[in-house]
Amino acid sequence: MAKKYIFVNLKRFDIPAETGGVNRVAPPGKWAETIISGVSAGLEKYRDRAVFTFFFPEAHVAQAAAAAKDTSLSTGCQGVHWEDVAPGGNFGAFTSLRPASAMKALGCASVIIGHCEERRALGAVLSEGGANPAAGALDRILAKEIAAARARGLDVLYCIGEKAEEQEHWQDVLSAQIDAGLSAAGGDLVIGYEPVWAIGPGKTPPDRAYIEKIARFIKKKAEGVPVVYGGGLKADNAAMLASVPEIDGGLIALTRFSGEIGFYPAEYLEIVRLYLEASS
Repeated sequence: MAKKYIFVNLKRFDIPAETGGVNRVAPPGKWAETIISGVSAGLEKYRDRAVFTFFFPEAHVAQAAAAAKDTSLSTGCQGVHWEDVAPGGNFGAFTSLRPASAMKALGCASVIIGHCEERRALGAVLSEGGANPAAGALDRILAKEIAAARARGLDVLYCIGEKAEEQEHWQDVLSAQIDAGLSAAGGDLVIGYEPVWAIGPGKTPPDRAYIEKIARFIKKKAEGVPVVYGGGLKADNAAMLASVPEIDGGLIALTRFSGEIGFYPAEYLEIVRLYLEASS
């Protein structure tokens, strides 16, 4: 049986709850280490069945990589810049940016690129500058990021998805996004499908039939490339997602969506158990 891919995108869940965030796990300085230590032992029994990757904000990647050193976990960062250092060229003039070489040096093995939040931010900048993100500019920038990441040996989770206003022509939208990613990575990546129109409070998530339809479309376009569900692998949809043959795993963000919402290591392990048991 092929291995599954279970990703975690920890966004900015390091911000303490008392200041408006959702971190009730540990002080920010110990947050990454606490999360890794809280899940590593529980994942060991699944190491032959799945690849486990955690994406951390930049401030925490070195601590996370050190904590995960002797475990079955892979740690990574949230995006890289589309340019990098080069012998005889730019030696590090990247204020506020994340060149792939820096992330690799800090211990990252992976990177998430094209997440809907990154797409929204880049789209806003492009629009302010007079560019039309829908005309392909956004996909071209993300393709450069993927190429930069792969050049440094970083594994890539490449997120794609359609917005509400794009649903009528979702095939064209996803095709353009897939083509951009595949051309940049030579097919060496994992694709995460995000139904952007269904993400957020009060939104209705897609049903099994819709997810299966999209996953089959992606698999046909990107033959041999693993596809994971990026709309949120949760306890209440783990069995359903495991039943879709074209889905090879999922992306987890929050583990608790009511009460004291946030990411909790014990709840993450329960989601993993539910998904992998249903995948047997």
